Parts: sequence; C-alpha cells; structure tokens
Amino acid sequence: MAKKPQALVGGQAVIEGVMMRAPGGVATAVRRPDGSIAVRYDDHVPLTQRFLPFKLPILRGAVTLVESLFVGTGSLLYSAEEASKEEGQATHETSIWAKLGFGAVMLFSFALGLGLFFYLPLILTDLTGIRNGVVYNLVDGVVRLVIFFLYLFAITRWGEMQRVFQYHGAEHMTIFNYEAEIPLTVENSRDRPRLHPRCGTSFLFFVMLVSIFVFATLGRPETVGERLIRIAFVPLIGGLSYEIIRASAKIENTWFGKMLTAPGKGLQLMTTAIPDDTQLEVSVAALKVALTGDLNAHEPDPELAARAAEVAARLNSPAAGESPA
Repeated sequence: MAKKPQALVGGQAVIEGVMMRAPGGVATAVRRPDGSIAVRYDDHVPLTQRFLPFKLPILRGAVTLVESLFVGTGSLLYSAEEASKEEGQATHETSIWAKLGFGAVMLFSFALGLGLFFYLPLILTDLTGIRNGVVYNLVDGVVRLVIFFLYLFAITRWGEMQRVFQYHGAEHMTIFNYEAEIPLTVENSRDRPRLHPRCGTSFLFFVMLVSIFVFATLGRPETVGERLIRIAFVPLIGGLSYEIIRASAKIENTWFGKMLTAPGKGLQLMTTAIPDDTQLEVSVAALKVALTGDLNAHEPDPELAARAAEVAARLNSPAAGESPA
C-alpha cells in the first residue's frame, strides 16, 4: 500500500509564542508571564481548498498570501493579549474597537511596506536619470534589494525582536521534527535545523527577485499612475514567488534546489535564533493542537513553566538587561 503523503504545515512567530497552520485548523500558543501556555484553536479551511479556481498555480499563491495576512494578524492580536496577561487574570473577548484599532495598525504597516519596498526604490532610481526601461528596472530591483537587506539588518538590531527570532527558530525546528515523522517533543525538536526552505523570509527574498523580471515588462514608469499600477502587480509577484518556493523546497536536496534555497537560508540567519526549551515547548504545543484540534493535545511541563516564569520576571523587571539567549 502506498504511503499516505504527509500533511503540509506552516506557521509564524508571534509575541511570546508561535502560530501553526495545519489542514483544517490554526493554533496559536503563547507563553504567559506566569509560565503557563495559553492555546487557541480555530477551524480553518484555506480558500484554495474551498474554491476550485483558487487551486490554480500562481493564483493560489496570491490568495494564500492575502489569507495568511488575515490569519497572522488575528494570531498576533491574541498573542499580544495573552503575553501581557497578569497571573489569575480572566480571559475576555477582545472588544470590536481593539480589533479595529489593531487592524488599522496592520493596514498602515502593510501600506508602509508597499511604499518602502515598491515606491521608494522608484523615486531613488529616478535620481539616476536612466531612461532605458530594462536598465531602469534592473537598478530599481537592486535598490529594492538593498532596502530589504537594510530593513532586515535594522530589525536585528532591535533588542526586543530577539525573542521573536527565537520563537521563529522554534517554529522551524518543530516543523522539521514533524516532517521527520517522529513524535513531536521538545527533545526531538531540539537538534533540528532552524533554517527552513519554505520560510517567509525566503519568500520575501524571492518577491524581491521576481519583481525585477515582472516590472521589466512594464518599462520605465513616467507618471504617478504608471507607478501606482505596479502595486496591482504585487499579487502576481507573490503568486510567482510562492510557486518558486514550493518547487525549491521539493528539490532542496539537488544541486539546483540548494542553489535556490541558499540565499533565503542565509537571510534566515538574521531572522531566526536558537530557542530554549521553554520556547520549543510552546511551538510543539501549537503544532500538536493544530494537527489534532484538541486543546489538551499537549501536556505542559511544570519545570519548563517555572523556568519560563523566571525569564518573564527578569524581562519585566525595571533593571532587566538584554534578553536571555
């Protein structure tokens, strides 16, 4: 009998936690200040599984990108609430105004990202005086890559992001544990790689590269309207990048696959960090719940909870220094 293919999973780091997506549901696990782990599970069938046209190559990538933004925003909001919850504080439903406020911030951040990575490079390229369309778009792409690298470098200098990077590493290591088809545990995740070929960082790198070729077909933009029309091509760029990253992950062990995944993995050295066992436990809990839909799928370790509470106390103290590794 043929072996049943393994379900594809993915996730992202959130505030003091990890969100995991599996077929049928999304789970977000967050470490509270008292050391306990809060877990939320939501039934979720991707749009690519509900509507046949959305399964088509390229289109599925664009749809997945937009859907991931909404799912990720909800998980971030939940993690922000749970990570700041005091011991014994009851869980309450987030007010509609809080959700709207957080949504407005995310929308502003998305618009700022489009301006930073897709509009600012055009302005800077205009300063060169280049008229040839192909050369113009090549320079525009190089400028975009430079801005992207500077952005990644800047956020790595932000001390508070270190723990997010650790949870990002924990997410990858737990997924590798799952893909190895061995029991999901902290011990089995601990020695797994923290650089994953399907990472969002790698995806963004491919977006930067693919945009060069897509925009080259549009020539040199002369008007504000021609500049703004490029924003409409971002979903196409995202869809193409999605197909590339899927294909590169499947052939990762070939020389061509290694060549494709190498730049993204190199960037992940900046956006991931080695987690401790308390962070791995949160990631393991998220994936177990995502796969089963059972909020009690993971049994918390009291010792790790105590260690996590000690870390939280140090981080929240007025004299707290750098985040522990």
